[in-house]
Amino acid sequence: MGLIIGVTGSTGVIYGIRMLEVLKKLSIESHLVMSEWAEKCIPMETHHDVNYVKSLATTISDEKNMAASVSSGTH
Repeated sequence: MGLIIGVTGSTGVIYGIRMLEVLKKLSIESHLVMSEWAEKCIPMETHHDVNYVKSLATTISDEKNMAASVSSGTH
């Protein structure tokens, strides 16, 4: 089973990061989509950087990629 994690910014980035950490520890596949604002908020709201957060995910899709695999109803 895999989960899609969307991180959109503000103080909620801490919940997305923690979820990704737990999923990685449990070896559960994760697909991350982060908004531009999430990427800006991560260093302001946490002691992490964007590269650390991306390293937690199994797969990453750019938020602007309308052809990403998670955009398909067959995903």
